[in-house]
Amino acid sequence: MKTTTSLHVLCFLALIFYLPSLISSQACQRTCDKIPINYPFGTGSGCGDPRFQKYFNCDQQKLIFTTHTGCYPVTNIDYANQVIYISDPSMSTCSCTQPSKGFGLDWDAPFSFHDDTVFTLLDCSIASSPIYQSNASSVIPVCDKEGTPICSFLYSCRAISMLSLPISTCCVYTPVDLGPAFEMDLQKLQCSSYSGFYSFSGQESNPDNWKYGIALKYKFNVYNDYPSSCADCERSGGACGYSGNYNSFICNCPNGINTTSDCVFSTYNDALKFLPWQRGIWLTYFMAWFML
Repeated sequence: MKTTTSLHVLCFLALIFYLPSLISSQACQRTCDKIPINYPFGTGSGCGDPRFQKYFNCDQQKLIFTTHTGCYPVTNIDYANQVIYISDPSMSTCSCTQPSKGFGLDWDAPFSFHDDTVFTLLDCSIASSPIYQSNASSVIPVCDKEGTPICSFLYSCRAISMLSLPISTCCVYTPVDLGPAFEMDLQKLQCSSYSGFYSFSGQESNPDNWKYGIALKYKFNVYNDYPSSCADCERSGGACGYSGNYNSFICNCPNGINTTSDCVFSTYNDALKFLPWQRGIWLTYFMAWFML
């Protein structure tokens, strides 16, 4: 009788401590707006790599990239080549021109501009913009000298041509170098807007079909090695994450359970996962059983 009572006590205590852990974890989202979310990205606290977490958020099923200059929709992630593509609703394109504040990366962000990214500053003041330097013979822009054809094509767009701007007010930044501040401050540069694109789509002379937006490269770590523990986690259907004061690795499984390896064995615990109302029923049952 004493052995049976002790067993009842152990079962009851195990249930009290185990059940809260089963319902406290929230599974990290594997997709957002049809974009697969894999390491190093995540959709919330504890998901992905902690260095990347603060820059991404899944807001109403829209994946958003955030820097100190604003919030930008993510249009695609190329995991094979480690490139993310974002759009800036305030940038000018061939179909629309509008004032913009510019774009910048946080100085400590784990990103850099992809070599294919081209920034074009539009409607810059020749008289006062710091991108122009005076010498004895002419005013020379501190820009890519080979960028004149790009300016010509852009300024031929109907939305921009209606402004009747001279080509000399256009400046092409490529490769992109925003200086030590990692910021393109159009107010300081005295340019009214900018355009960004990362592909001519094989039609250099047709700016209507260019791929407008910004392409950013990222690295997993200093050696750019994909963590093997994360690979095992994702192969088993889990999402890589972190936990604790030291941001220790965890594998967040579809059933909400966190493990330190993968989700192979966590699926067997699905039958033990209770909702709050189910937990109350089972606690009542075990208390009644214990009193017998």
